[in-house]
Parts: sequence; C-alpha cells; structure tokens
Amino acid sequence: MGDIILTGDRPTGKLHLGHYVGSLKRRVEMQNSGLYHTIFIMIADAQALTDNADDINKVRNNISNVALDYLACGLDPAKSTIFIQSQIPELTELTFYYMNLVTVSRLQRNPTVKNEIQMRGFKQSIPVGFFTYPISQASDITAFKANLIPVGEDQLPMIEQTREIVRSFNTTYAPVLVEPEAVLPDNSLCSRLPGLDGAAKMSKSLGNCIYLSDSSKEIKQKVQSMFTDPTHLRVEDPGHTENNPVFTYLDAFSTDEHFAAFLPAYKNLDELKDHYRRGGLGDGTVKKFLNEILQNELKPIRERRETLANDVGAVFDMLKNGSEKAREVAANTLSEVKAAMGIDYFGKNALTK
Repeated sequence: MGDIILTGDRPTGKLHLGHYVGSLKRRVEMQNSGLYHTIFIMIADAQALTDNADDINKVRNNISNVALDYLACGLDPAKSTIFIQSQIPELTELTFYYMNLVTVSRLQRNPTVKNEIQMRGFKQSIPVGFFTYPISQASDITAFKANLIPVGEDQLPMIEQTREIVRSFNTTYAPVLVEPEAVLPDNSLCSRLPGLDGAAKMSKSLGNCIYLSDSSKEIKQKVQSMFTDPTHLRVEDPGHTENNPVFTYLDAFSTDEHFAAFLPAYKNLDELKDHYRRGGLGDGTVKKFLNEILQNELKPIRERRETLANDVGAVFDMLKNGSEKAREVAANTLSEVKAAMGIDYFGKNALTK
C-alpha cells in the first residue's frame, strides 16, 4: 500500500491565507500528483468543541464554510475523502484506549498545548477535552493509518506525541498502528504566516486575517492596513525587510512572473528588497504589488466559492458520503486495535473459547 495522508481544520470560521499557504495549497498539489494511495481531509468539529462547548452554533455553522473553502481551493471529493470528525464515533473510542498510554505530565510538557492554553487564557481552568486533544489527534491519525501528516512547524510536538502513543501501543499489545511523519511546507515561511498586524500568527480569533472568501475591496483594504517597518517613516529612509509582514507575505507568495506582470521595474524579490533597504522605495508601492499578487491568487478561489455556495445541499451530500467512507476505514482499525488488546470478547478472543 502507498502513502496515506491525513490533514484537516477546525470549523471555527472561514479559512484564511495562513491556512492556504501553510497547508491547503500543498494538499491540492499532493492530491493532484497521483503519488498517494489515499488522502483523508477532516473537518475537526469535535476538536473545535474542546474550547467552544458553549458556542455550538459557531462550530455547526462553519462546517459549510470550511467545506466551501476546501472545494474552492481545488480539493476534489473524487480524489480525496473529505469528512466530519464527529460522524466517526470510532475516533472517540480509540481516544479512550490511548488515554491509558499517556501521562498527565507528558501532556503538560507538550509545547503546543502550553502555547494554546496561554493564548486562550485558560490558566488552571482548562477543559479536560482541550487538555487531552493531543490524544484525540493521535486517534484521528492512527484510525486511518496515515503515515504522512502535512502540518506547520507549530504542530510538530503533536505529531511526536502521536508517534509516542503508536510506539507504546505497538510495544504493549501488537504492531497494529502506523507511526506517522510530519510533512512541512517547502517554504519555511509558509508554515507560520504572520498576522496583518505583525503578530506572530495569523489567527481568526485575533482578527488579523485575509480570508479566502474576502472580496477584492476587502483584500485591498487589509493589505493597505498592514504593518511594515516602523522606522521607515519617509520614502527616502532605509527600510528593514526582516520582521516586516509585507515582505514576509512577498516571500511566501511572489514569483519572478509576478514581477514581470505587476512590477517590471524589478526582476525579482531580491532586487525589490535591496532597493527598500537602501531607501527610496515607499511602503505604498510594495503594498500595491502585494495586493496585485493576492488578488491574482484569490480571485479564482473566491469565484468558485460563490458558485458552490449556490448549492450547499450538494456540499453536505459530499460530506455525508465522505464520512461514510471514512467510518468504514476507522471501524476496521478499531477492530484491529481491540483484537490486539484482547477486548474483542465476541470475536477471535471470545471468552468462551
């Protein structure tokens, strides 16, 4: 059997550029390459409930938003299995068994969990479901025997936790589970796109995003509002390109072809950066160039999304079919797990034998 991929997103809002450049674009490329046996793409609604239990409509209403963004970006249900996490009850049962293989202290040491707890201000009032979500994520990955997981750098500790659970299970019971590997973006800058305000990460909760569904006018307004170099006060002033969100976005999105089409005075990004550092290049010119690039990238996505939104019923039919396919796979893995543990009491390990 060839490589199996699992990836997904929490349905807590529309998807944004950070999702697109960090994972979505790569998923479409992987899907269309024909190099992979199966690609599973999960809308992680159950995981989203771990910190949105009191706002179920936020999660429920964004199922369609995420699905529309997926399809608009080019994910194809004929090539990828797109499903809803909560519709696969086997994932919950696997999580329950894996909890016995992980200590509280190990979860507390997970840097991704620590960062997320701090960002949400939970302090000591951490929902148990949120605290244990690395175990739930291990269940998601192993249920489909995925060996390749496209993630950003901030998710690497989660993949390592899954690997530990797999090794522990296979050693304790039987070699049933597959140990996954993380697949990082080719461009390291794409793994953590900063927010428009210069914050470390583009985030729906911080409101510093460009959404895939944003109108042309909204994109232009947001680009114009972006932070740049605070010391670059006049056009003639030398500027800094490092830690400058506009240039970080250009690093992630621009190509030499973009310069030929939208800013022919420069051959490539290196020339543009050199001019900015010397002085004599205004932020307005750089932002105008970035806006042209993003408009070019997002216009076809937005137009496809608008067409798909005219028949949301068909989108949910797709999700239902994908969830049924995914459940079959997860059920088979769960059967193997229970057999390995010796708790399939009415199967080959029947107590009456």
